This record gives sequence, structure tokens and C-alpha cells, in this order.
Amino acid sequence: MNLKQAPKIVENAEEQIHDYICSHSDTEPEWASKCYRETHLQVVNPRMASGHLQGRILKMLVAMVRPKRILEIGTFTGYASLCMAEGLPEDGHLDTLEINDELQEFILTQFEQSPFANKMSLHIGDAITIIPTLEHTYDFVFIDADKRLYADYFEMILPKVPSGGFILIDNTLWDGKVLLKEPAANDHQTIAIQAFNDVLAADQRVEKVILPLRDGLTIVRKK
Repeated sequence: MNLKQAPKIVENAEEQIHDYICSHSDTEPEWASKCYRETHLQVVNPRMASGHLQGRILKMLVAMVRPKRILEIGTFTGYASLCMAEGLPEDGHLDTLEINDELQEFILTQFEQSPFANKMSLHIGDAITIIPTLEHTYDFVFIDADKRLYADYFEMILPKVPSGGFILIDNTLWDGKVLLKEPAANDHQTIAIQAFNDVLAADQRVEKVILPLRDGLTIVRKK
């Protein structure tokens, strides 16, 4: 190929592709945009919020699966909760667990300002303690909490998911750190995610695939 004919490398291509995808996907609803904006104004580590693209994907997946009950482990400020509730059928319900009680008022405000407040229940406390008390089964689960406890959350929730149910796990590429051969000894989150991914890859109870969406999103289907 003539060098003069070689395609030019687009600067900031990843960012531009993300913007292109968002501009050619459904727009972010006003209540979602408000939640995202308020998160960035009022909360520490706002980048933890799912955001436009992941929010639309979560809504779409829920609308496709049509679960009657969703369990979310790790609410943060409620952005993902709202998007999943949007996709629920009229008789569907979402239980969401958040360990940080300082976020309770913020989360409930976001829920109440949305059209889906009656579809969501917030549980404040440690998920490890709360999950055994939940009496329902869940045909859709979203895990996005303490990365060091992903394996524990998964094993605790799997019996509550019927055959054919889905479990989504966020941040499973962990900013590319999963590729590290020898993570720092004190990098407990990277070590835990690497171990979880390895065990899950060999787990014959489920089907699984990792999507390179944002920081990695694993989709699991229980056999």
C-alpha cells in the first residue's frame, strides 16, 4: 500500500467512538441524566455510576429477559437501578443492596423523582448479611459491589437464580489489570477479580461471556 493512501489514525478514537455510539443509541432519559449529574456534583468517586451507554444496555437486557424480580448488589447512587427498573414489566420489582448508609437519602431521592419508585426497594447494609435473608428467587442479578467479595456474592446468589436466569458482573476487566502477571501483594481487588474470573471460566453450572464494555461486563446464564 502506498503510504500516502494509508488511513490516518484518528486521535482520541476510543472517546470519539464512545460518543458516536451514545449519539446513535437511545437518548438518556431526563431522570437518568439528572441522577448522573447530581452524582458528579454531590458524591465522591462519581465515575462509579454506570452512565449513558451502560444504562441503556442494562435497560435493554432487562427488557429482553423480562424478569419478574431483579437483585442488584451495590446500588451506589441508583443510576443502574433506575435503568433496570425502566426495563421491568409492570408487575416486576427490583431489590437493591447498598452498604453505605450515607448514600441512602440521595438514592431514595433519585428513586422518588423517577417514574419507577414503586418498583424498587432499597436495602441498606452488608450484602453478605442481607442476601441470606432474601426470600425471593431472582431471574436477573447485577453484581457491582466490593470486588474482593465477588466470589462470595456469586456463590450466595446462584441458588436463588432459577435455571435460565441471568447474572451480570461489572468491572471484570478492572481497567486492564486482569492482565497483570503479578499484581502487587496489596492489590487485593485485582487479585480477587483475577481469581474470580478464572474460577468462573471453569464453572460448568453456567454459561458465560465477558463483554469489553467500559471496565468489563460479564454475562452469566445459569444452566
